[in-house]
Amino acid sequence: MLLSVLVISLTMSVQAALGERIAINGYYMSIGDKPVVPAMGEVHYSRIPAGEWSAEVHKMKEGGITMIACYVFWNHIEELEGQYDWSGQRDLRAFLEVCKAEELPVVLRLGPFCHGEVRCGGIPDWLFTKGCKSRSEDPLFLKYVQRFYRQIFTQVQGMQWKDGGPVVGAQFDNEYRGHGSYLMALKKIALGIGFDLPFYTRTGWPELASPVPFGEMIPLYGDYADGFWDRSIKEGVGNYYKAFNFRQFRSSTAIATEQLDYSEGNGKKDEERAYPYFTCELGGGMMTAYHRRPYLYPEDAYSMAVVKLGSGSNLLGYYMYHGGTNPDGKRTYLNETQQTIATNYNDLPVKTYDFQAPLGEFGQKNPHYYMLRKLHLFMQDYGEQLAPMTAVYPCKQDIPQGDDSFLRWSYREKDGCGFVFINNYERLQHLSAKRDIRLEACGVLFPKLTIPAGTVCIFPVNVDGIKYATAQLVAKRDGKVYLEQIKGVPTILAIGNKVLKNLKAKGPDVPVYQNYYLLTSEQAGRLFLDKEARHDIAVKAPIINKVKEAGPLRTITIGVNKVAEEPSDEDFEQAVVYTIDLSHLSSPDSCLLNIDYRGDVARLYADGKLLDDNFYNGRPFQYALWRLPKDCRKLQLRILPLQKDMPVFFPKEADTRPGEQVNQVTIINP
Repeated sequence: MLLSVLVISLTMSVQAALGERIAINGYYMSIGDKPVVPAMGEVHYSRIPAGEWSAEVHKMKEGGITMIACYVFWNHIEELEGQYDWSGQRDLRAFLEVCKAEELPVVLRLGPFCHGEVRCGGIPDWLFTKGCKSRSEDPLFLKYVQRFYRQIFTQVQGMQWKDGGPVVGAQFDNEYRGHGSYLMALKKIALGIGFDLPFYTRTGWPELASPVPFGEMIPLYGDYADGFWDRSIKEGVGNYYKAFNFRQFRSSTAIATEQLDYSEGNGKKDEERAYPYFTCELGGGMMTAYHRRPYLYPEDAYSMAVVKLGSGSNLLGYYMYHGGTNPDGKRTYLNETQQTIATNYNDLPVKTYDFQAPLGEFGQKNPHYYMLRKLHLFMQDYGEQLAPMTAVYPCKQDIPQGDDSFLRWSYREKDGCGFVFINNYERLQHLSAKRDIRLEACGVLFPKLTIPAGTVCIFPVNVDGIKYATAQLVAKRDGKVYLEQIKGVPTILAIGNKVLKNLKAKGPDVPVYQNYYLLTSEQAGRLFLDKEARHDIAVKAPIINKVKEAGPLRTITIGVNKVAEEPSDEDFEQAVVYTIDLSHLSSPDSCLLNIDYRGDVARLYADGKLLDDNFYNGRPFQYALWRLPKDCRKLQLRILPLQKDMPVFFPKEADTRPGEQVNQVTIINP
């Protein structure tokens, strides 16, 4: 009964003038009556210069992203009351035009509260002077929200899915724990203004004090491999390890633990399972806060994605998929700090929002861009089969951190066909190789296998003529089936009465049998990509000079939320100062400045203007030279030294000896 109600409530018969009808049932989304498993990537248009949007959205699409998610930060648009700024990188409509050109649907996360590590969660400072209660049904607050939503609609009008535009959905508020009637009030405002979309969403965490009517908003979930928001300054804390085990429980008990208090025991599970299992915040990486600076690995994002897919998720939404840079504020910086009026849980960098994402702050293609891409190709080409499949859990679902007593696996099946999902990886743990493993799914028994430590993969069962394979399906195009050879696992391909053993990857041009092609992991991640051009940089290294030693060390204070506070602008008057001279370099504008350094916090300036900053965690500080002011070739680098016994978490990759050091400054390809 619940499933039929959901279909009726969410289908809404919305069809684009030039597109196809979108419907959502209790299991999956369909576009044009075809089940799909989208890969949704979060990118914040107002954190990227407008001139870069086209190239960056195209990179997302090339990475296998089939849907865009994006916050609309209120204080990026109306930082000063009544003065709306939709210009430059704040031009939402121009960004939607770019998404439309790439044929990528967009889910707008409207707020009014977004968080996103933005000052006051995106709510403008001036609103807190109005005497109304924010994020409530206070009529005065809703009056201001309505005014803001009307402004957003001026950008969206004519760009909705029904009009042939890209906007397919909207999220109301974010991580809200109060009464569902507030979320319904926001939806009523949006509908009254003219929003008419195929679906509406909310975050599925934490549990609401009272529900929204069933079918009005799809709850979307998330998980992260680590969190800057954790109050601890120790490694491996929290419940993040649970993201690496297959289980039915959809929500996370690790997200935003500085502000939310909930447990696995909460949640109306029957109602939850009547909705499809979609995510909007599967960690593509993680930011660094001043007090806690996680170092994420490519395998973290990939393992979580495979686990969610194997746990029944039919939409993988990554936060973030593309990093960014905070725009300049008109009166203040726009980052979250403990000293702001609201949403003052953590101190975040002033400018950078790199997030260690698949696509970095400047569009750098990080290793997990390619790692996730092969999964996204699979979701595109096999989503129609995968979407209706139910998840089966042959293993324990609730286990201790680092449990190495069994192989973690699940499978999804329907009508005798299926996929086996294997995850022998957990962040910061060293899971051992699992020997003499016998997998059985859909009535098919695999031969004994050894699953090496760190292996994350998907095996097909009774799919595309394959009875079973110990290789991962990647794509099917023009009748050709492409599989990835899993390192350390002998490749067996059982087709009909034939069992082909110990196959070796021959690449995308030479089949290993009939129309089946076996690829290395690197080939799988780059399948169908044109050969990426690499630009040789025939330039010398920048000229680096230390022009000032550090002054007295600052006193690191503990803020209102009981974690260390980041340095102020004034603190950088006592920083070590280097000059970086680029004037002798030939055309470095398409390149990145790569600063390998050791220190507490580094800032980069041009003519006294702050360009970017970096909380040191062992990774280099990078900056896009194409973003420099015109004719600017001389920069200033300021670094605050590390101090002894700082109340800060640093990962093992960081050199935490007191002091500072610039090891090397180079020019690299993005």
